[in-house]
Amino acid sequence: MNSNVKVIEEKILSNNWYVLKKITFDYRNQSGEWQTQAREAYDRGNGAVILLYNADNQTVVLTEQFRMPTYINGNETGMLIEACAGLLDKDNPEACIRRETEEETGYRIGEVQKVFEAYMSPGSVTEILYFFVAEYSKSMKINEGGGAEHEQENIEVLEIPFKRALEMIETGEIKDGKTIMLLQYAQIKGLL
Repeated sequence: MNSNVKVIEEKILSNNWYVLKKITFDYRNQSGEWQTQAREAYDRGNGAVILLYNADNQTVVLTEQFRMPTYINGNETGMLIEACAGLLDKDNPEACIRRETEEETGYRIGEVQKVFEAYMSPGSVTEILYFFVAEYSKSMKINEGGGAEHEQENIEVLEIPFKRALEMIETGEIKDGKTIMLLQYAQIKGLL
């Protein structure tokens, strides 16, 4: 534990969808002075994300679905193109991403490779996201995907040429951070 932090109080502000807490704490700054601060932190659990790619066809599989937070922040349709992702829900990251890949995209993938992990919005969200890549082929398709019905997901599965996906970052058609990170990883590593 960090000896420069002393938690004074944790107060639950909401426990509706996930947990929103207000944390009051003392923090010793670089000059050695203690300051009392308060921050809100949203705990929705950790997650995993995967980029499915086909090196032979030079394509990637992405998803598109409605995201309310983007809608209320200026995304006119609320639709967002993303890499397949989901919350761990007590699974380990690899088991989670395999489950989510089948539910969302309809592909049952073989070998997956963890490439890195990152805090996506560390100023307010506790989540660590585990990033994966995996090759896919048409023979791995076991259903149409679209998400889990009980989770009210309405996911469209997109197969996009890799070069076009990179262009979509520049045009603003892809604005999702985790997806941009994985597409750029694939470009840097020469996966496609």
